[in-house]
Amino acid sequence: MKTRIGIGMLFSFQLCCAGFFLNDILSTRLGLRSVPIPWAIYELIQISAAIGLILGLGVTATLLARSLRARAQAEDSLRLARGAFMEVLDEHFDEWSLTPAERDVALMAIKGLSTAEIAEVRKTSEGTVKAQTNAIYRKAQVTGRPQLLSLFIDDLIAADPPEPSSTAAAS
Repeated sequence: MKTRIGIGMLFSFQLCCAGFFLNDILSTRLGLRSVPIPWAIYELIQISAAIGLILGLGVTATLLARSLRARAQAEDSLRLARGAFMEVLDEHFDEWSLTPAERDVALMAIKGLSTAEIAEVRKTSEGTVKAQTNAIYRKAQVTGRPQLLSLFIDDLIAADPPEPSSTAAAS
C-alpha cells in the first residue's frame, strides 16, 4: 500500500513538472506570460523536475526488475505444476496398470483431443481408440472424460501449494 502511495505521489510530481515545462514552452511560444518567475525559483523548479524524472526512472527500473522476477517465479511455478501433473498422471496410470497404448490415449484424451484426432495421431482406427478409452475408463472406474480429468484436478488441488518465495511475500 505504501509503495502505491509513493508511486502515486511520484507520478503526480512528474505530472506537475511536465505541466510546468509544457506551460513554459507554450507561454513562451505564444507570448502568454505576463508575470515572469524569478530566475532562482525557475532554476529550483527545473532542478526539482530533473530530480523527479531521475526518481521516476529509478522507480520504473525497480518495478520492472520486480516484475521480471515475479514472471520468472510464475514460470518456475508453472514448470513445477506441469511436472507435478505429469507425476500424478504417471502414478494413476501405474495404479490402473495401463498399457503404453492406453497411456498415450489417456494423455491425449486428457489434453482434449477428440477420438478422431487421437486415431489420426496414433494412425489407428476410431474403433480402436474407443475400445482403449473404454478400457481406461473401466480401469479408472469412471464413466467418461470429465470424470477422468477430475481425478487429476482433485489430486492437484489437494496437493500442498509450493512455498511462496521471500520476494513474492514481500510484494
